[in-house]
Amino acid sequence: HVQLVESGGGSVQAGGSLRLSCVASGDTHMRYCLAWFRQAPGKEREGIAGVDSDGSISYADSVKGRFTASRDNAGYKFSLEMNSLKPDDTAMYYCSVKPYGSCSSTSTTSVISWGQGTQVTVS
Repeated sequence: HVQLVESGGGSVQAGGSLRLSCVASGDTHMRYCLAWFRQAPGKEREGIAGVDSDGSISYADSVKGRFTASRDNAGYKFSLEMNSLKPDDTAMYYCSVKPYGSCSSTSTTSVISWGQGTQVTVS
């Protein structure tokens, strides 16, 4: 089992930047996709980025070119750098662990563990 603790988030004006971080503990020796999701009020939770154990990275079209996902070599920490933020990016953001090789999927059904979530507000 993997536990996740998020940090970062907050409020920013449109065009600004924020950085989210997530630290994994537990069965971190296994190969996983480390993924980011977000959920805006009244909308479904959507996958926006994922970094697989082989280093491959996937992005949703809505954030491609603005957000950068990364993970450290040990696989314990991963981050989401968010630039050129828009009001439409306002949501609760969640880090997650998914099976290795599933980063290209934006579905929530394969998620193994969730972080507690952190609010991002863009005005």
